[in-house]
Amino acid sequence: MADREVVFLTRDVNIVTIPDGNHGTLNQGEEVTIHQALGNNYTVITQYGHMVRIAGSDADALGKEAHQLHTLVEETDSQAVEKNCWEVMKTVYDPEIPVNIVDLGLVYLCKAKPNPEGGNDVHIQMTLTAPGCGMGPVIQGDVEKSIRALPGVRSVDVEVVLDPPWSREMMSEVAQVQLGLF
Repeated sequence: MADREVVFLTRDVNIVTIPDGNHGTLNQGEEVTIHQALGNNYTVITQYGHMVRIAGSDADALGKEAHQLHTLVEETDSQAVEKNCWEVMKTVYDPEIPVNIVDLGLVYLCKAKPNPEGGNDVHIQMTLTAPGCGMGPVIQGDVEKSIRALPGVRSVDVEVVLDPPWSREMMSEVAQVQLGLF
């Protein structure tokens, strides 16, 4: 998002503070500047200079419409579920970096396995750009919630691993170009 947009909240809204990941509330009428609108969330700067994240489900408080995510494949076999998982993870962003977590190289593994009782059990291994990242549990929750909503998914396990440690070399060429590193 090149242009920053100043808006006034139309109602109270829950927020997550960046980078520590604490939860709070902004009140109706408060001024915020939309810094990033990627994936299904908004990163905004408050009138006091704090960076916070507002969930896409609260887009109306910003005068915006919630993004509708869709799957590209309607089948629910393991291969189709894995494809959908990768696609939906491309809609998850670190609120401070305008690149999705797949292109950032944060997702190490995505495996869907049929469950004998129906559906698929999905296991994700991902990492963080830095150990102890306060937004880590928030990003992990975004991945889990996004995958859990897909058809054919029975259970989701999102495991955060720190070995191997993330490095800039793990980013796709597209991400490196987008961030001016290539």
